[in-house]
Formats: sequence, structure tokens, C-alpha cells
Amino acid sequence: MVPKVAQLPHLLLLIVILCYPMLTHAGEAVTGRIRGIVTDAASGKPLTNVQVIIVGSSPTMGAATDTLGTFKLPPLVVGRRYTLYVTSIGYEPATIRQVSISSAKETVLSITLKESIQSLDEVIIRPKLNKGAPLNDMALSGARMISMDEASRYAGGIDDPGRLMGSFAGVASSGAANNDIAIRGNSPQFLQWKLEGVEIPNPNHFPESIGVGGGILTAFSTNVMANSDFYTGAFPAEYDNALAGVFDVNLRTGDNLYHEHSAQIGTLGIEVSTEGPFHPSPKASAYPGLYNKEKYLHPEHKNRASYLINYRASTLALSAKMFGGILDKISGMRYQDWTYKFNFPTAHAGTFTLWGIGTFDDYDQPLPKDLAHTSYLPYTDNAHQAMNVAGLSYKFYIGANSYLKSVLAYNYTTNHRVIDQYDMLGEMVAPMANMKLDNNSLTLHSFLNSKISARITNRLGLTATKLFYKDNLNIIPNFPYANGEAIQNVANSSGNSLAVSLFNQTNYRMSNRWTLQVGLNASYFKLNNETTLEPRVALKWLVAPKMSLALAYGLHSRRENLEYYFVENANSQTQPNKELKQAKAHHLVFTCDWNINENLHFKVEPYYQELFDIPVEADTPFSIINQQYFWMTRLLTNSGKGRNYGIDFTLERYLQDGYYYLVTASVFDSRYQGGDGEWRNTALNRHYVFNLLGGKEWTVGKTRRNVLGVNLRFNFMGGGYYTPFDAERSVAEQRPVEDTAHTLSCQHKPAFVANATLNFKMNRQNCTHEIAFKILNATGHDDSYGYSYNFMKQKVTEIKGKIIIPNLYYRISF
Repeated sequence: MVPKVAQLPHLLLLIVILCYPMLTHAGEAVTGRIRGIVTDAASGKPLTNVQVIIVGSSPTMGAATDTLGTFKLPPLVVGRRYTLYVTSIGYEPATIRQVSISSAKETVLSITLKESIQSLDEVIIRPKLNKGAPLNDMALSGARMISMDEASRYAGGIDDPGRLMGSFAGVASSGAANNDIAIRGNSPQFLQWKLEGVEIPNPNHFPESIGVGGGILTAFSTNVMANSDFYTGAFPAEYDNALAGVFDVNLRTGDNLYHEHSAQIGTLGIEVSTEGPFHPSPKASAYPGLYNKEKYLHPEHKNRASYLINYRASTLALSAKMFGGILDKISGMRYQDWTYKFNFPTAHAGTFTLWGIGTFDDYDQPLPKDLAHTSYLPYTDNAHQAMNVAGLSYKFYIGANSYLKSVLAYNYTTNHRVIDQYDMLGEMVAPMANMKLDNNSLTLHSFLNSKISARITNRLGLTATKLFYKDNLNIIPNFPYANGEAIQNVANSSGNSLAVSLFNQTNYRMSNRWTLQVGLNASYFKLNNETTLEPRVALKWLVAPKMSLALAYGLHSRRENLEYYFVENANSQTQPNKELKQAKAHHLVFTCDWNINENLHFKVEPYYQELFDIPVEADTPFSIINQQYFWMTRLLTNSGKGRNYGIDFTLERYLQDGYYYLVTASVFDSRYQGGDGEWRNTALNRHYVFNLLGGKEWTVGKTRRNVLGVNLRFNFMGGGYYTPFDAERSVAEQRPVEDTAHTLSCQHKPAFVANATLNFKMNRQNCTHEIAFKILNATGHDDSYGYSYNFMKQKVTEIKGKIIIPNLYYRISF
């Protein structure tokens, strides 16, 4: 698909004008800065006199942390990456690999060190090299850390954290139009999103519009993310209300020394960001040059409070006009989002943080322009969706080895969707759906983390969530397969409920080779008056300095979406779904981690999951595991089961000498037992998912300060399963009628998808310019978006779409 020539030159001309400053002042010296803080991994306390050395520097360059644990390195030449070696007496050293710096933004690192439990004459301590190790030391298996660098570099991400997850083993997504995260064959709605330690609703633009659990784009950019953890099974006891995995996202803290800004314009919209301290930055006249900022670095010199604000707005119609018909299916979508974080450290009263995200989405699908040649039943689809999450976090150190962290968060979501059926003359026939969901919650999450000794760390906490709901669902039977049926009210409820969970988890380092983690989560849900006890346990063995084995088990449970509980029985006028218990799953995960050398890491992870108490519809093949829509019209019981087992492989070559690669392979089987007692393939039982991802960076220009990057990702995965249609009944009823005797017996063809990123970054003193072109689904794979009755062909046909999402943008940071 070639961009329309009439529109594309206008954008290219605008980008050339904006990039003109990059062509001037080519000979000036350009430097950047790395600074940060080093803390104890268990207690969170800042560490003094830690040595931070730049590996390979000659003469040796480095710095030591001060009394507040902060360090600052001398000015460094931009256009290259630096590896840091961090060491302190009594602690295990760490290696921070390939840190990128920019002339426009300081690189601020948060580094943790583990206290050694043996003296130096008893064991040779080697630096930690696995950069994918989770931030949470309580996670010994089934987790990895997602870095800011990966989020911005990997192809296929388009600055979307949700799409980034598809690069990792055990994860599959539906296609270019949906960023859902399906882990090990589970439903995407079984994933829990957390932000700053609190569970949040599905944080995507147009959530659940194409399928449950996903959306078009995550509601916050990778530019505001800090390093975060992603769990694929057997997660620690602090995580409740999740059945498949957890994406525990942290927002980065704004720079507390210097004001920094960025602006981006591209085919998908605009983005602006600003961050900095609440006090004035140093004046250039008084403190010329970057190095003189160090006067203001130490927290005792100035108020350390800072802010971070990010805003994005887009109309996908712009891309549709520029790139032809390839984006027509999503051209009616308009969205905007905002993210903020205000950080207020105090001298003695702890740290207060105010943070939040918000979205505003509109979607209008009009009637086809040429109704005379329309093969399918025409309809209009109008949606308005919004979300706001605001939180206040507080962290307070108690003594030398403990801290209390508490978060109070409020979230609000609204989803109003109206779908109307029309005839071939453009006259409205009947409404198909009119749904409005308004849900709110107030959550308190608090825990006490205590480093009892160098061997033992304990975390005790609670989460209490007050849930408010007001839902009204009106929909035709057999939606979306309309045939003139009258719209019916299936749920109309308002009220509130309460969910509470208590947890305790202990990490016991029995020796430098053996670590044991045990925990228990107890939860209560007032709506159905159910209490659950969920044990979690994990054991890790350091077989050799470069290899470890881990085994983890967990019992996990999940509440259903609130609107599912209030479906009415039309005959008895009751709501039997209120009696539904939480769906549950046993997770068993084994992990083998092997650092083949300093740059190459291999991991293999076999797993087994046994699901039970799964909501199903009695005497039918339906199970919540295969739920496609955000609404529910069925009466359910907890007699369903599920079973997932497989093995994930990861081979990762860390970025070194300008290139990296990541190879992942997942082979698995995912089956379920519906309300009729039969075992079948789940809809997402793809059987295999393979990823090959890599990239190369070149430093270019006379002073080697500019960076040219190419990143590619290739994905090959099996097709999902679907139910065939009864041809005779479909013709008779003039709508698709599923052949339920063969539910989920047919499999779609395998998918091969390629994504690519080409970017060029130019560093000038205190300013960086970037031009990038990113494209999703460059191979033009046809995704399936369901089935409809074709009136011209008088049969059911598949609705397919070749959605290719290109993004050409210019970004300036200063």
C-alpha cells in the first residue's frame, strides 16, 4: 500500500522545516549526563559510598554515592552507550548494561543492590548480569523486567506498552488492530493491569471494542514508563484478582534538577511532554555548560519535588487520508490521553506522590457510502468511552530496615455504545444495542516491607476496594447476528460492593545459592460473600555462577466484570449470576536461567495450569474463557474447567557493539470444559508462537554523536479456533447460525507478521531531534474480524481486514 502522493509531501515538507536546526552547528562538542540513586534491594534504604564505574573507560571514570545514595558521573559523549559496574563492600555487585544518554535529557537511574549473606573470604561474588530479572525480589520465577530502553527500541511497539508484550515468550496478540495480551492460551481479560501498585481498569483506548482485554493503543506512552515487571504465572502473594498474569507498571519520576520538554508530530497525532523541578533551573549565564548542573544535584541543595506531564491527541482519520484505504476500518476513531506524576519528597515525613492517567475516546462508524453494492447488513456504531485514574502514594521509612508504602486511588470508567440496524435503502430498521456502563472504585493498598536480616525480608499488606456500579445493557438476542429481533434489557443495576485482600510473603535467602519465597493471600468479595485462601511458594537454586533453577507454585483467583453478575433471568426476574464464585487456577512453573556469556542469555520455562470454578453456561459449550465481548447476556454456573500446559524458550543477545536480538518460542496446548462437559480447544489455542526480533545502531556524523537505528520483528503463530456455521439454517434465517455441535473445531490459518522501525536521532547541545518511521503489519496479513451474512452470495462469509498501521513522526527534545 503506497501513501497518497497528494498528502504525503505536505507532511514531509513540514518535517524538513522542523529539522532545519539539525543541519547547523555541526561541529560543537555535545555531552550528556548519567546520574541516579543506589538503594538496598530489601529495605529500600539509600546506600552510601557505593562505587559506580564506567566499564572500559581509560582513565577510569566513575563516582561514589553520597550520604543520600545519589551519584553523578562526569559529562559523557553522546551517541554511544555505557556499561556501569556498581559495587559496595558487603553487597553483591551489579552490572547495568548499555545505558543510553541524550544531550537533551539527563539519564537518571535507580539501582538496587542485594546484601551479601556471606563474607568475602567465603565466596566469590559475581555481578548480576541478567537485565531481564524482575524488579520485585519476591518473584523467583515466571516474571521479567521491562526496561524503558526496550520499550522505546523494540519494533512493533509504536510507543505502546501493550504491544511490546507480544515480543516475549508465552504471549500472543490478535492482530494489528488490537493490542490484547493473551498469556499461555488464556483469555486477555485474565490479565491484571497495575499502575503505581494499584489495580486499574483496562487502560487502553477503545477498550474491549474488538475483543475483551485489549484496545487500539495503551492509554499511556512508553515515554512516561519507568522499568516495570511483567508476570506470566505463579506470581507472588501481593498480587490478587488475576488468573493469567500481571503487568505491574511504574511511572517514571520527573527530573528534579532540570526542566526538560519534548514535542512530537506525526501521522498518528501529536504528543507533548514536560518535566522538571518545582524550583528554577540553573541559569546558563551563571552556570555555563552541563557540568555545572552538579551544584544543584544534591537533594540538600534544593527542594527535590518534581513534576512529569504528558499529553497525546490523535485522529486516525489523518493517517487514513495519507495512507489510503489501509486504515479505513479505524479511521473514525478519535482519542486523547494524559499522564501526570508530581513527586514531593520531604526531609523527615516521607515522600508524597500524586499521579494519574486519563482517556477520552470517540468512535463513529457511519453507513457505507454505496448501499446499493453493500453485501452485508448495514449498521451504524457509535461509542463514547472515558477513563480517569488518580492516586496519592505515600512512602515512609521506619527505622533503618523497614518502610511503609500506601496508595489511595480513585478510578472512573464510562462506556456508552449505540448500534443501529439499517436496510439497504438507508432506513433505520431497529436498534441492535444500547449499552451504558458507569463504574467507579476507591482503592486503598498498603504494605509494610521489613528487612529482618540479610537473609530474611517480609512484606505484609492489604488491599481494600469499594466498587460502585451503574449499568444498563440493552441488546438483541444472538448479537451481533441480527435478524429483526427486538432489543431486550438484559441487565439494569446500580449499587456498590466491597473486595478486600490480605497478604503476607517472606523471602528467605538460605544461602548464596538457595532462596525460598513463601506467601499467602486471603481475599473476600462481598457481592457473593466468598472468601478464598491462596498459597504461593517458590524455590530458587543457583546451580553455578551463571545458571539458576527455580520452581514456583501459586493458587490464583479472579472476580468477573461487575456487569456479568447482574444479568437477569427473564422468567424469574432474578439475577442468578450474583452467586458466581471467583474463577481459580493452580499455576506450576519451572525456570532454567543461563547466562551463556556476558552478552547472551537463555531461559526455558515449562509450565502447567489447572483452571477450575470457571463460569460456563449450563448444557452449552460456552465458557468465560472464550468470551469475546465486554457485556454478558448468559446465566452462568461455576462448573467449568480449563487446562494449559507448554514450554517457553528465550534466547536474548543484549545490546553490545551496536546490535541485539531476541528469539522466543512457545509451544503449548490450551483446552477447556464447557457447560456441556465436553473438552475442546480454547479460542486462543494457537499451539505455537515464534518471535525473531533484533536491531542495529550506527553512530554517524563527523563527531559520531548522531544515531541511526533499524529494528525489525517477525512473528509467526498458529491460528485461533472458531465455530463453523450451519449453512442451511443460516440461509433460512438470513443470518449466521453457528453449528454448536462442532464448537471451536475449526482453526484459522497461521499468521506471519513483520514490523519495522527506522529512526535517526541527532544530538545537539541541550537538544535532540529524531525522525522515525514505524510500521505494524508490514507483510499485510489479513486479520479475521468475525463473520456476517452475505446477501449477494446468500451465505456466511468471513470479514477480513488487512490493517497496516504506519507512523511517520518528528520529535524534538530540549
